[in-house]
Amino acid sequence: MRFTSERRLDDAVLEREFTLGEIPGILWAPASTSVPVPLILLGPPPLGLRKTYPRLVARARHAAADGFATATIELPGNGDRPRWPAAEQALADLRRAIEVGERVTDEIIDALILPLVDRAVPEWQAALDALLSLPGIGGPVGCSGGVISIGTRLAVVEPRVSAAVLFAGSFVPRAMFEEARQVTIPVHVLLQWDDEGNDRQAALDLFDAFGSEEKTLHANMGGHTGVPQFAGDAAAQFFTRHLK
Repeated sequence: MRFTSERRLDDAVLEREFTLGEIPGILWAPASTSVPVPLILLGPPPLGLRKTYPRLVARARHAAADGFATATIELPGNGDRPRWPAAEQALADLRRAIEVGERVTDEIIDALILPLVDRAVPEWQAALDALLSLPGIGGPVGCSGGVISIGTRLAVVEPRVSAAVLFAGSFVPRAMFEEARQVTIPVHVLLQWDDEGNDRQAALDLFDAFGSEEKTLHANMGGHTGVPQFAGDAAAQFFTRHLK
């Protein structure tokens, strides 16, 4: 991990950009702390870190106020990372089906999501190795948001992740339902009831499949970007319960 920039945000949060091999990322932490703080992995939407920075930094600021460090990395094929033609084709197929009013098939969803999960999760694990070696960053670790299938896979394969807040706002391959049954950590799922780009029933079925003894579904009216503040507050309280 190589840090490429550093700045303070309102004297309360230290923001450091880094690269991990070819992967760009950002680490936020409380500007002053005397003990190692828990870490939350912020999953970005598949739109690139530059486009989604305002949303990510807002979540990072709130987490820092609660005493957490947060970090994010660029997804494969996004932002300034090398193009991924197969992923671009899958996305084009998805958009074409939606534009003409066709059903989005399992084949399209699998091609779009499963290769992304296979690539992104090992990258997150490598980032976690590097982040937890830094002074001031400690466990336990949570994961928050992003592509729900990536969060589900991380919750299964990464023992250092102790709790997960998952956003039900992306397509879910059928194969992920079996993986969800293997999840045992506490899970808090946010669902926007009127999210036009989300299969509500698939999100409900995925929540039902999670094998966790403690799992919470927080559903609100509104579209994809209309998550109310109190829903974010509830997610923050979830992390405070499980990571502190």
